[in-house]
Amino acid sequence: MIERSWQRRWCLWLPPFPLLLAPAALFGVAVALRRGLYRRGLLPRTRLPVPVIVVGNIGVGGNGKTPFTQWLVQLLQDHGYRPAVLSRGYGARKGPRPLRVDASLGAADCGDEPLLLARTTGAPVYVDADRARAGRRAIADGADVLVCDDGLQHYRLRRDIEIVLVDGQRRFGNGLPLPAGPLREPRSRLAEADFVVVKGDGAAGETRMRFVNFRLRRLQNGALFEPATFAGRTVHAIAGIAAPGGFFDQLRRLGMTVIEHPQPDHAVLRAQTLDFGDDLAVVMTGKDAVKCQPFAHSRCYALDFDVRLDDAFAARLLEKLGHGQEIARHPGLSAVQGPVGV
Repeated sequence: MIERSWQRRWCLWLPPFPLLLAPAALFGVAVALRRGLYRRGLLPRTRLPVPVIVVGNIGVGGNGKTPFTQWLVQLLQDHGYRPAVLSRGYGARKGPRPLRVDASLGAADCGDEPLLLARTTGAPVYVDADRARAGRRAIADGADVLVCDDGLQHYRLRRDIEIVLVDGQRRFGNGLPLPAGPLREPRSRLAEADFVVVKGDGAAGETRMRFVNFRLRRLQNGALFEPATFAGRTVHAIAGIAAPGGFFDQLRRLGMTVIEHPQPDHAVLRAQTLDFGDDLAVVMTGKDAVKCQPFAHSRCYALDFDVRLDDAFAARLLEKLGHGQEIARHPGLSAVQGPVGV
């Protein structure tokens, strides 16, 4: 696949395609110009009356953003907040916006990640390219804190906390901007974030995120199985995510022999996608499972897991959120203002 070939070139430090260097330079200039306009208040930014937490990355996907968002929403719920998630809804069909995600919707209606977040957290999730409009709807519905999923570059919405996710293995690849490399913004952008969370091993000042307590869930009835049940068995593995190699490697670490079936990120999956003409188990990611649930056969399983971050990180985040809440609710703030500290 072209997508996988480019990512290998980006992240294995292979020389970039020469024809992509000029577009990459233009992209980098455009990113810096746009951010500068917001910093100087030449482009307006919307302030909402509740705290906004932005979760995102400076590069292409595969950084663990969705499982981290699940963890974050659960943390907020456990501490008495009423969080709502704002999402662009990549891949969703067009329709009225903002769209509140509920159990009656399919992935084609709202996008696979919003549907997964709604089902796993129980929090309200709103799909809209206009995050401020979605935020107003969420607040009207009772939310007292907003989690902006994949919203780091959505500068029109003022934020109180920025959390950047990084893949500990791929890091920043060749360090070049799109399309010659994987970066949406330069690495210097990390210094402006409140927290940097790394999937896997990180550097000094970064918070490590680990995936633990793996189990396999049968899609048809929700029955759970220990990974040891599948150890030594050959399985078909489906991964429609940005970096499928990590998923396949994890299944191997759990003792399975894997037949890989990578799919494009956010790919549309159908019943025939799960038919390999044999009786082997089919294991997939949670994001793929929400798309396959309606037509999954009895040998289809999702790999579920828990997310673990240290308690000190959670305490720092909650402390900063408390301060951000005081600022966001200050009566002297106008509805639209220029950036303050970005």
